[in-house]
Formats: sequence, structure tokens, C-alpha cells
Amino acid sequence: MRTDLHAPLGQNRGPRSAGLRIFRLSRVIASLCLIAIGAFSLYTAFAPGTPERATPTAPSEGLPTPPATAETQTKPAIPTAGPTLADARSGANVERTELEDGSVVTKFSPRPRAGGGPVVIDAREVGQDPRMAAVPDASLLEESPYGSLPVVGPDGRRPMDRYARPWSGARGTRIAIVVSGLGLSQTGTQRAIKQLPEEITLAFASSGNSLQRWMQEARRAGHEILLQVPLEPFDYPDNNPGPETLLTSAAPAANLENLHKAMGRITNYTGIMNYMGGRLLSDVDKLEPVMRDVGKRGLLFLDDGSSAQSQSATLAKAVDTPHASADVRLDGQLDVDAIMKKLDELERIARRNGQAIGVASAFDESLDAINEWSEEARLRGIEIVAVSALAEDPQRP
Repeated sequence: MRTDLHAPLGQNRGPRSAGLRIFRLSRVIASLCLIAIGAFSLYTAFAPGTPERATPTAPSEGLPTPPATAETQTKPAIPTAGPTLADARSGANVERTELEDGSVVTKFSPRPRAGGGPVVIDAREVGQDPRMAAVPDASLLEESPYGSLPVVGPDGRRPMDRYARPWSGARGTRIAIVVSGLGLSQTGTQRAIKQLPEEITLAFASSGNSLQRWMQEARRAGHEILLQVPLEPFDYPDNNPGPETLLTSAAPAANLENLHKAMGRITNYTGIMNYMGGRLLSDVDKLEPVMRDVGKRGLLFLDDGSSAQSQSATLAKAVDTPHASADVRLDGQLDVDAIMKKLDELERIARRNGQAIGVASAFDESLDAINEWSEEARLRGIEIVAVSALAEDPQRP
């Protein structure tokens, strides 16, 4: 029997053999584990019906992840984080929704644009975008030998509505001021457009110069505009309004021809205003075809109030033409203080009746007085509106 005394020094074989067997066994077990893990990975990667690129949702903290089933895939959507930088640069709102099964649904919707962005034109809107106010609406024009004439659009929209200046719609005291005679003097026209508040309505004489250019400047500045047409006064021809005046001695067809010649000289106006015309305004037979044509074209008629014998209001109701009459002539006396007193009179009428219309010419004294008074009137709670807001309109409820 061998003992440890007979074994070579440092060669204790008994314990070494046991350790070697344990070491070899552990290596075999480890190898088997690696083979099992690899086989399981291959199975899960290529098993039928398993998504190749599934993106599981992150489990809630401390809770186990539930298995994906048909029931969990139909649960309500969970919104994800907000839009990316690329989304912010696009022209749409981007909304992403992550479903329970990990898939993402992206929804795009139009984004409202700021005032400096592209113009989106809505053909149904009343009034124009200020950036497009100098551009005529082609659907509200018809071509004629005298130029483009205003007409009611195929959808029933009228130039009176399309080119009107918007207002608040409040029931407070409202005043419209019309400054006429623009286009006759380049200096006076330019000063009126640049100096007057944009709420003031500007009336262009059909016999003026560069009317389309001045119209564009006035519209860009925010003004509603009218077209002044010369009508026969009582003392005609000693007092002559100019060429192509509508006369009581002319046939209705001739007067309509002259009316259309005037209409074709400019676009983007809401209505017609008389220039002189006491005699024609008092002649029902001669005035009726004119008023009818104005209303048929979707325009309003503003009577400057200079003739007490005018029949324009009566005829306007008979032919369903929008109509307005001036209450005060502001600059019969060319003095700033006198015009300011007339403006105060206009304010008293407006406070009594709820509204009033004043008319003036584009004289320097008139412009100065209107500017000063307008600033004070706002502080007193008066809303200055365009003339279309005060017209009696058969289509307005």
C-alpha cells in the first residue's frame, strides 16, 4: 500500500485528479449552455409568424411587459413626443401616435400661416386679403369694348362685398367719411392716400389720370374706394362736370354707354358716387336705368346729398340697389376750423341716429381737419367705417 511518503515531491495525484475531473465537467456544461442559447436565438429569429423587426414598447417601471396579443394591439393610441425640427420647417402640423404593438401612425394637417407667408385665396370670403387688395377678382369682371366691367360672380358674390373694408360689427356709433375728387390732382391724390387713416373711403373721378395706379396704391394702403361718375347738374352746360356726362337729354342707351366707359377705367371699387348731377338725380325716368344697372352689377350707389330733389333713395329701393346718402358736406367752406365744426355736426347726427356719412374733397384743409378729428373721435368711442358698412342693402339682414 502506497502512502504519501512514497509519492514524488509535489505530485499529490489524488486531489489533482479530482479537481481535473470537476474542471472538465464544468467546461462541458458551459459548452452545452452556449449551444442551447444559440439554438434558441436561431429559433426565435426564424420561427414562422414572428416579426423580423418588432419594436416593443418600453415597460412601465417595476412592471412586467405583457405579451403582445390581438387585444393589446387594438387599444387606444398613445401620443408620442412633439414634432421634430423637420416637421417645424414644413407647411403642416405633424401628429405621431404610437400603438401598443410598437407601430407608429403619422397624421398631417394644414398649419395656419402667419401674415408674412404665402397668400391662400378663398373665393368665398367677403373682403380681400390686404396683400391682394390691389388685384381685381377676375370672376367679378366681364370684358367689354370699354374695358373690364364689374359683375356679380357665378356664385352670387358682389364687388360691393368683395372689395369692402371689414369693420368690427359692433352696434356703437359709426361714421363714414368719403374724400372725393381723387385722380384729378397728382399731389392731392398722393397726399390723401398716404396721409388719411385707412378707414376713410376714397372716391376717384372717372375723368382723372393714372386711375389704375392710384387705385392700387389706395387699396394697398387699406382704403375702400368708389368711382365718381359725372351727372348733369341743373345749370348745365354752364357748369360742366366733364366729358361723357350722363344727361337728361340723352337716350337711356347713351347714358349706359357713358356709365360703362367710366366703369371700365378702374377696378376694385364697391360702388358709384355722383359727381354733381342735381338734374339727372331728380329725373326718375333717366335715373332709373342707371340705378338698375348699378345694382345689377353688385355695386352700391352713394348720393353725395348735394340735391334736395334727388330720387336716388326711392329708386334704389324699387330696383333693389344698395344705397347710401351723405348727411353732411364737410368742406363747403375751405377753412380747417369750419371743417372741424362740420365734423362735430356729423358726430352729433351719428350719436342721434347711430350712424352718419360725411363727404369732402381732397383739399389740403379737408385732409388736415379729417386727420385731426379722426384721432380724437376714436378716443370718444366712435368707429370710423367704410361707406359700404352703412349702405342700405336689400341683401343684408
